[in-house]
Amino acid sequence: MPLTDAQLRNLTEPGKHFDGGGLYLELTPAGGRYWRLKYRHGGKEKRLALGVYPAVTLKAARDKANAARVLIKDGRDPGALRKAEKAKVVHETVNTLEAVARDWLKHQTARWAPVTLARIRASLEADIFPTLGARPIASIKPGEIMAAVKTVEARGAADQADRVLKRVKAVYRWAVTHERIESNPMVDLVPGEIFKPRHVTHRPALADSDLPAFLAKLAAYDGDPHTVHALRLLMLTATRPGETRGALWSEFDLDAALWIIPAARMKMHLEHRVPLSRQAVEVLRTMHTLSGDRDLVFPSPFYPSKPLSENTFNSALARMGFKGSATAHGFRALFSTVANECNWNPDAIERQLAHVERNGVRAAYHRSTYLDDRAKLMQWWADYLDGRKAGKVLKMKKRAA
Repeated sequence: MPLTDAQLRNLTEPGKHFDGGGLYLELTPAGGRYWRLKYRHGGKEKRLALGVYPAVTLKAARDKANAARVLIKDGRDPGALRKAEKAKVVHETVNTLEAVARDWLKHQTARWAPVTLARIRASLEADIFPTLGARPIASIKPGEIMAAVKTVEARGAADQADRVLKRVKAVYRWAVTHERIESNPMVDLVPGEIFKPRHVTHRPALADSDLPAFLAKLAAYDGDPHTVHALRLLMLTATRPGETRGALWSEFDLDAALWIIPAARMKMHLEHRVPLSRQAVEVLRTMHTLSGDRDLVFPSPFYPSKPLSENTFNSALARMGFKGSATAHGFRALFSTVANECNWNPDAIERQLAHVERNGVRAAYHRSTYLDDRAKLMQWWADYLDGRKAGKVLKMKKRAA
């Protein structure tokens, strides 16, 4: 006979009191009243807990039993499904976006310089963790990430918004690879479809036609000699301003005419070998008489233990009358433009600029073969600059292919 509410209220005998279809109330000697469903799945008899009476009423217990029977009829095991759901809840509680992101950062530690790691961590702590960090990573919708990065864009930090989005997407890719999430819901978040179009302003670069006037003013510049020689080496090597400013004497082999910049000082964290022209070696030998007893090639005249400041180059350019028309970083664009127009190997030019080849096979080829080509290229470039300074090169001649 099916159970009634009156029977349930007055039960005193410990044991199993059946309602039908495998549903029963188990009364323990201690007075506990537990709903259970007895069923078979895969040839085995099993039990499914449905709650405690009277918190779970007779009607609620029957409803739960009916729902379980539907699953059993469909060939599914309600007990196994419940265990899987509980495991999922535990997994998601542990795998919040912040927890997974911090594990991703830890995984990248060996790949990134400390300053890079700190910068990426700070961006996530500022723009993602406060609103979404405590949420299970699997529960976050693409629209929520989009809203977070658009908030960054709205405060006028469009570049930062783009970087934060890329970092979040990288976290999700890593999470899929390491089975912290089943699939990547962020794969379709494309920056161009999220952020407003923006005009990219390139750094002003000196034009080839301005070279004679600039080189003449550089030769006559009466500022600090460290700055003058640093600008000359910057032009002669097509390195980045920070790489030149932070140059150490231990990185140079003047006899071999080679400058080896360690990975830790490079933008892409890869060692960069820079062949030196005769003119570049001459600049360095001159500097050796000024700073050869120090670690830095171009120490600050005010704080000798530190390199020239970031603004030193552009301040010198402004004093020479090139404010707004040239920047220190722009010398790289000038070198690239002239060398490409003179038909030098584009791959050698890109390697000299330390632009990374994304194809692994080609990257290995570049490292092993282009140093000789670049040595010839940089000597040609130094001679070209000398010619422009003397006014002898009025029209660029194409180099034979």
